[in-house]
Amino acid sequence: MTKKTTILSLFVLAKFLVHFFLVGPEYELHRDEFLHLDQAHHLAWGFMSIPPFTSWISAVIIFLGGTLFWVRFFPALFGVLTIVAVWKIIEELKGTLFALILGATCVLFSVLLRLNILYHPNSFDVLSWTVLYYIVIKFINTENSKWLFTGAAVFAFGFLNKYNILFLMIGLVPALLLSPQRRIFALKNFYFAVLLGLILIMPNLWWQYSHNFPVFHHLKELVATQLVNVNRWNFLKEQVLFFAGSFFVILASLYALMFYSPFAKYRFFFFTLCITLIVFTFLKAKSYYAIGLYPVYIALGAVFIGSILENGRKRYLQPIVLLIPLLVFIPVSGIIFPNKSPEYIVNHPDSYRSLGLLRWEDGKDHQLPQDFADMLGWKELAQKIDLICSNLPNKEKTFLLCDNYGEAGAINYYTRNKNIKALSFNADYVNWYIPGQKISNFIRVKSSESKDNELNQTSRFFEVAFKADSVTNYYSREYGTSIYVFINPKIDVAQRLLEEFERARGSH
Repeated sequence: MTKKTTILSLFVLAKFLVHFFLVGPEYELHRDEFLHLDQAHHLAWGFMSIPPFTSWISAVIIFLGGTLFWVRFFPALFGVLTIVAVWKIIEELKGTLFALILGATCVLFSVLLRLNILYHPNSFDVLSWTVLYYIVIKFINTENSKWLFTGAAVFAFGFLNKYNILFLMIGLVPALLLSPQRRIFALKNFYFAVLLGLILIMPNLWWQYSHNFPVFHHLKELVATQLVNVNRWNFLKEQVLFFAGSFFVILASLYALMFYSPFAKYRFFFFTLCITLIVFTFLKAKSYYAIGLYPVYIALGAVFIGSILENGRKRYLQPIVLLIPLLVFIPVSGIIFPNKSPEYIVNHPDSYRSLGLLRWEDGKDHQLPQDFADMLGWKELAQKIDLICSNLPNKEKTFLLCDNYGEAGAINYYTRNKNIKALSFNADYVNWYIPGQKISNFIRVKSSESKDNELNQTSRFFEVAFKADSVTNYYSREYGTSIYVFINPKIDVAQRLLEEFERARGSH
């Protein structure tokens, strides 16, 4: 094993190990993770909010047992592969051993640690951006057409994971057109590669078409409920915070792209960054959408700084430069991760508020960071549902309807009663209702955010109706979520539900 391989292996090991200490025992899975895991039971070429790739990984997780370890393992794996991709970029740019270590250190001690603790499409999204940029560099250096086809495949998998990768192209293509590298668009194999990419993503495009493009409904809803609260200045500020410890490396890459002669043929990357950030800022995108941009610039900056510090008189600066990402990361490591109890955060809010972590997607400050609040209360809900169902007559004829996908997914993940599946009119659950079910008991999980009087509205259709329980975890976003039980229907509940699910699908 070479020295380089040994050092890279240590970074890989460190990346995996550190993830076991980033989430405190008080926290459960995130509401989005439950939805993604449930998608494994309904495999398709598309879903309401995301493409199919995450469901494929979920199927693997379920096959491996569906435990917390495997849910945590895959985003960590994608983070590890991102470090490897940065390492390969630096090698391709002829970076020194110091440059390799600097690049890996900057990626390790960055926002990716936070991103990689959650089982979301975002971890693979960042990986696919980084690998695609690596492939662009490989093609420029070799002009071997195999990299065009490899790039098409990587783009396709990135697209099938998250449509966000389209913004990579929005930034990259104009930048290439403005550079001497525009000759790529005159190559016949470039268009064959584009065709390959289209073929690979076509099943998902067909799914979108056959379902009336729900992605547009999702985007419209996202803009109306979340992006409308995004502050453009905060978006730009958070780009700096994401890689605070390595920001000097990113700035070095931008200088090098303009003035360092060995990087002349990569100068289009300077304009790629500018164009992509301008588009994201104009659209009021969420700040984490742009994270995939930065690993390649860390690689470029590490190579440039490595070339400067290779001089014998400046080598003494190398340890100092390597310490900067770690020293900047340590003070915030106890804030940006869910490794402090909710009680501690509520009693020490200032540091969280100063970093904007208490601001939720509604644009308001709350007692916990939104992601943290979304990791509480789920086991309590599922356990109470199990207890309620165990005492019902004809329990096998029980139907659970939840207000949101987090509630439905959490019940389906934690419940011990595998004969009961929770559904919702929210997200992908609108497509998973099976008509013709016999229903003797109807359980309604009503979110604390809802103001509807569920008991009065629904009790008239059943012989027995009562509020059974509620979520009591004060720090959970689901605090106050109520569980209503209705027994012995006076109407055809299955038919009424079918009509409601069809109506919900139509609205999506």
